[in-house]
Amino acid sequence: MIEFLHYEFVWRALAASILGGITCGIVGVWVVLLNIPFVGVAMSHSAFAGAVFGLLFGINPLISALVSCLLSALLIGPVADRGDFSPNVSIGIIFSFVLGVAFLGMGFLKGQKIEALNLLWGSILTISRQEIFFLAIITVLILVLLAALYRQIMAVLFNREIAKASGVPEKAIFYLLLFMCGAVVTLNLNTIGGLLVFSLVTSSPLAAYQITYDLKKMYIFSAIFGVTSCLAGFIFSYILNVPSGAAIIIVSSLIFVTCMIFSRKRRKINHEPQTVF
Repeated sequence: MIEFLHYEFVWRALAASILGGITCGIVGVWVVLLNIPFVGVAMSHSAFAGAVFGLLFGINPLISALVSCLLSALLIGPVADRGDFSPNVSIGIIFSFVLGVAFLGMGFLKGQKIEALNLLWGSILTISRQEIFFLAIITVLILVLLAALYRQIMAVLFNREIAKASGVPEKAIFYLLLFMCGAVVTLNLNTIGGLLVFSLVTSSPLAAYQITYDLKKMYIFSAIFGVTSCLAGFIFSYILNVPSGAAIIIVSSLIFVTCMIFSRKRRKINHEPQTVF
């Protein structure tokens, strides 16, 4: 069993599991508390569309996926603000558009479409050094952002209108959070897969929410659950020869169910509603 640690691709997969778990866990807290769970689906399909067209025009699919995803992230907020409706509505509009674009691009791809399909299902064992490098950068950026703007982010997560009234640049913070979510989803396409990354982004923070009301602890537990899901899923996929993305999501879902069953919150019969703030 230990022999597999001698291979470089295994160490790359382990690094991707740790970095991917941390980033998905942290941005997942933002997604859940902003009540925009559908953002992961829209972002992943936007990234997939960008990657497909990158393959079509001979551009690095990682770069084209990142550009496409970040453009979508920057559209979600303004579309919602201009239209005076919930961000979930603008997410749905953008998701519908990029889904059509993605499959249109798939139709134009010549020959085998394995590289494009790997982005849908995830293939953690084929992750490159370049992807590890970008994952490391986004992990550092997210941690720095969280440390530098912790109170402002907390205010926006609590209530955007109150944050604005308090002098917090809520639009800039909100768009920045969407931007970081887009980057994380894109860089985890190979780790988890475009169709499945949404589940990890929501399952880990929701599992953390079952066991704590404290926001700082929620970040920590969510990141731990994300890393655990990725590492365990990777190991199971290697041993059982099954898709890594599916294994990661199954582990993540089991962690959520376990936390929900043994949550002390749910044991309290006369529990008063509380928030993580």
